[in-house]
Amino acid sequence: MTSTGPLAPHLPSPLQEARDPRFERHGLRLLLKRDDLVHPHLVGNKWRKLVPNIAAAGGRPLVTFGGAYSNHLRATAAAGRLLGLSTTGVVRGQELAGRPLNPSLARCAADGMRLHFVDRSTYRRKTEPETLAGILRAAGAEGAYVVPEGGSNAEAVRGCRELGTELRGHAEVVAVACGTGGTLAGLAAGLAADGRALGIPVLRGDFLEADIQTLQERAFGARTGSWSLDDRFHFGGYARRTPELEAFARDFEQRHGLPVERLYVAKLLYGLVALAEEGAFARGSTIAAVVTGRPFPEPAAADAQR
Repeated sequence: MTSTGPLAPHLPSPLQEARDPRFERHGLRLLLKRDDLVHPHLVGNKWRKLVPNIAAAGGRPLVTFGGAYSNHLRATAAAGRLLGLSTTGVVRGQELAGRPLNPSLARCAADGMRLHFVDRSTYRRKTEPETLAGILRAAGAEGAYVVPEGGSNAEAVRGCRELGTELRGHAEVVAVACGTGGTLAGLAAGLAADGRALGIPVLRGDFLEADIQTLQERAFGARTGSWSLDDRFHFGGYARRTPELEAFARDFEQRHGLPVERLYVAKLLYGLVALAEEGAFARGSTIAAVVTGRPFPEPAAADAQR
């Protein structure tokens, strides 16, 4: 998968060793797959998922879905700005329509995305054809190319397969945080028989395994690769975090000089440290953690707002 112009990526993304006694004392080696460096505006797996969908759209306007803090909405808005495409973001939560925009949604609007807020009940039914048609009419987005929530569809899964290909032969276990599951679905396919993919869900609920299998079936015709989920590290659900998670993330940043994104990456790294302590990985194993994003707002911007 290649791209030129404003969406040109830096691929393959760097693979860096992180010396960490919490892994080394169990005979483990930790690598960081720096997908946060793929593109300055379409960070990490967002580039891998969105670029195939933009190609499929063929220049049509884009409409997509997300919550108030959605990384996917920001990436789609940025892509629209860079390419001169019209974008519409359908945002979960009608109650947000009358409030000032948070920094994430404000960035979307600044990049030219039209925001359309819907109530949570309607949002849950957004994949039903009749409900989707009604949302598109109300949003003035009829005729637009629909990118699903999180960007996860067959095109995106095939795009994420390259991530697994880049990691073949480098680690026995490759771990990634999961929202909608598209990245894990493609990663596992790219690894093929050369490693095991581990997903750390950041949402509550036991729906994700079935969703990932469905994504693989649509993209590749069958469940593909060796993959599993460990759903113990969501800290209460999407965008939820605790003082314990915050302390962990700050400590990891100080140890390794890596800005740790809190919604996904912090939960992934916390889960890997916990699993290492539990003896979940065989001694001598190399574990690769996919860094799919970076903090938002960027640290310098956040400091300026204080």
